[in-house]
Amino acid sequence: MIKFDITNRFTGAVQFTAEIDCAEDAPRSLKIGLAVQWGIKARANLARANLAGANLAGANLTDAYLARANLARANLARADL
Repeated sequence: MIKFDITNRFTGAVQFTAEIDCAEDAPRSLKIGLAVQWGIKARANLARANLAGANLAGANLTDAYLARANLARANLARADL
């Protein structure tokens, strides 16, 4: 279990810190994807979050508030939006 910060795309401030189950040297895209899924379950505010390059394939994002989040290069294949 590691801690991973999700930051604001505009200010760089930490929006929330997720506790995710992956290796410390796992790809950043995987860490972001796991952190987003953790954040949704924890009802974290994902608005304006920097999620660039996130691997969100197959993620259930139906309850996620993603207003102005940076999803550039994010993999949303099979994601439930």
